Amino acid sequence: MTARPKRQKPDKIRCDACPVMCYIAEGRAGACDRYANRGGELVRLDPLTIIETTDQALVPFLDAGSGAGWDGDIMRAGRPFVTAVGAGTTYPDYKPAPFIVSQEVEGVDMVTVVTEGIFSYCGVKVKIDTDRHIGAECDPVLVEGEPIGHVTTSEYGSRMLSLGGVEHLTGGSKKEGRVTCDALMRLCNREPVEMTVGPPGRQTALVVEAGRPPVIDGEAERLMRVGCGSAAIGMFARQWAGAVDEVVVVDDHITGVLSEHEAGRQLGVAPTGIRIRGRKSTPGRYFQVASPGSGWGGTDIADPLTILAPFDPRLAWPGLRLLMVSTTGEQLAYFELDAALTPQPLAVPEALRRSAALIAENCEPSTCSVLFMGGAGGSLRAGVTSNPVRLTRSVKEALTHVSCGGAPAYVWPGGGITFMVDVEDMPAGSFGYVPTPALVAPIEFTLRLSDYAALGGHMDRVRPVTEIAAMAGGAARRIGQGPRPHDPMASRHFPWAKRGQR
Repeated sequence: MTARPKRQKPDKIRCDACPVMCYIAEGRAGACDRYANRGGELVRLDPLTIIETTDQALVPFLDAGSGAGWDGDIMRAGRPFVTAVGAGTTYPDYKPAPFIVSQEVEGVDMVTVVTEGIFSYCGVKVKIDTDRHIGAECDPVLVEGEPIGHVTTSEYGSRMLSLGGVEHLTGGSKKEGRVTCDALMRLCNREPVEMTVGPPGRQTALVVEAGRPPVIDGEAERLMRVGCGSAAIGMFARQWAGAVDEVVVVDDHITGVLSEHEAGRQLGVAPTGIRIRGRKSTPGRYFQVASPGSGWGGTDIADPLTILAPFDPRLAWPGLRLLMVSTTGEQLAYFELDAALTPQPLAVPEALRRSAALIAENCEPSTCSVLFMGGAGGSLRAGVTSNPVRLTRSVKEALTHVSCGGAPAYVWPGGGITFMVDVEDMPAGSFGYVPTPALVAPIEFTLRLSDYAALGGHMDRVRPVTEIAAMAGGAARRIGQGPRPHDPMASRHFPWAKRGQR
């Protein structure tokens, strides 16, 4: 009997991990750089990532892929947590999640369902701690000349950006979608991204990197303001009362004046006849003293005297001592009124320099925070259960804990599973992309095994953690907990533990 010829593997194989459905040649990677053809087999290039908890409070991340510092003990005096980083996807959406992992925790059988979600509906919220003006609300944010988001409402001491979203990923030109996807992935992977804010003619150059100070028009920021001008008056009034006759804390939003402020009045500071160019709110508080900018207190002024009108001669006196300072203490100037009641600059007395240094000491370092935000759609949930709405209900009832790369996720109220996560809490390189375009992000659902069965989970795919670890073998990336460790399997996350139910 003639032996059947051995089946030849094709030169190219088709990848079904995303809607692009690449044909990948031998030794090459797909368009996403996440899957490759190795010897005619489709392989995942990024390793499955396992976080190994320990009894220590802080364990730095190990170098990606190196295994340095790991002694081969998968338990590490604690227990491993299999993340979705490197796990793979459920596309084309009928498949169960790549890994459904069980282990016993505090006498309770728990299960974690891990998958890398393909997020067309996603973006990032960027918090930039700075007083400097970067753009007006609703100004466009551009990368490589393409709009990727906009400036949103400012928060106390911080400017906020809303970037990405399905309108930019799929609703604009092909280049806009590609640039948006690339910028989001780099931001989420804690890489710097250069961008411009505002329309032509009044653009601000900005470099954003998670965990690093923002660079605005080529200058790295140092400090986040201690508070508005009025708040600074209240906090430091005791430092100034008796040492100086008048203090003006210059601020883009609320400029403070010591003698008019209630704090100054209660400390016995006499009226000085000072007049501020701006809209008076309540005593000692002024709005709109100048336009926004990169000068004093987030205004466009370089000379603080420009916000002063002539002093009231009925109240002011020659020799009146005036300190003007910004909300970070970085800019300060001292004046005394001459016989014509005109402020004349003089060297700043040491006591007032110390007060400005105290303001600066109370300012936190300026930094950029990047929060990934996405919606876990029906197809992703189908990888967890054959009845996806049950997963949504389980999350809302806190029976299921949501994490991303082992980091805690905030789940928004209302319908669906819309969540946010701080990318600094996640392992390095957690995010990828598919050129549809969409971001690929890890997501894990942790719950009791009994609850998983009740919501119609894929029970035939449940595997013990030791088996998963053995399957991954040396290909897995094993890392320690990050600087803000989180245990998705801890009983404190679940109401049944609080009620003492097993």
